[in-house]
Amino acid sequence: MDWKEQKVVVLGGSSGMGLATVSRLAQAGASVVAVGRDRAKLDKALSGLGGQVAGVALDCTDRAALERFFGGLGRIDHLILTLSGGEGGGRFAELDLAALRRGFEAKFWPQLEAAQASLSTLRRDGSITFLTSISARMANPGTSGLGAINGALERMIGTLARELAPLRVNAVSPGVVDTAWWDRFPVEFKEDIFRQQTETLPVGRVGQPHDVAHAIQFLMENTFMTGAVIECDGGLRLL
Repeated sequence: MDWKEQKVVVLGGSSGMGLATVSRLAQAGASVVAVGRDRAKLDKALSGLGGQVAGVALDCTDRAALERFFGGLGRIDHLILTLSGGEGGGRFAELDLAALRRGFEAKFWPQLEAAQASLSTLRRDGSITFLTSISARMANPGTSGLGAINGALERMIGTLARELAPLRVNAVSPGVVDTAWWDRFPVEFKEDIFRQQTETLPVGRVGQPHDVAHAIQFLMENTFMTGAVIECDGGLRLL
């Protein structure tokens, strides 16, 4: 794939795995449109990047705004959906179902809305890559809500790959990755989780955003991949 001829949109491109993907693709030579909700945060995140990168501030929960955004882009080759939220975790007996609903509203629905809104703009044989989570493929106590959000997305991947062909539809399912998502927790809790992961994961470390960005780029480059979910989790699902 000649990346200099590829136009890519990354929703959730102002931090974490989304930003790492923007950086990686820009370095490869692609023209990248990074989308984030907060203009100041987006500008700061993109300020040090080279290549052809444009930033667009957009509320991806607003379907009308998504329609206007994609309608004004012209043809694009690839769409990457890294939109996420922080709610929905906890043991089921005490799980705040209102928070779980907000978790769906922050990740499940915006990813689907954006994917649907992009279809008239995407190249017919381009690609869509969703970002889910390994919680969809595990049975860890306290993650039933998170597993539901991500599992709902993953269950659609194969069907969408058949319905939308030759457009390719795939997903990357990360494990524990060192991003700002963990900053919502007390420092001691985060350090304890990361220590446990380092001691127990087969790879001996937690993930980094560039690990996931690499997997996303692979799915975009390999035109024989569709309907696939890559588990980029350091072996967490094996434990």
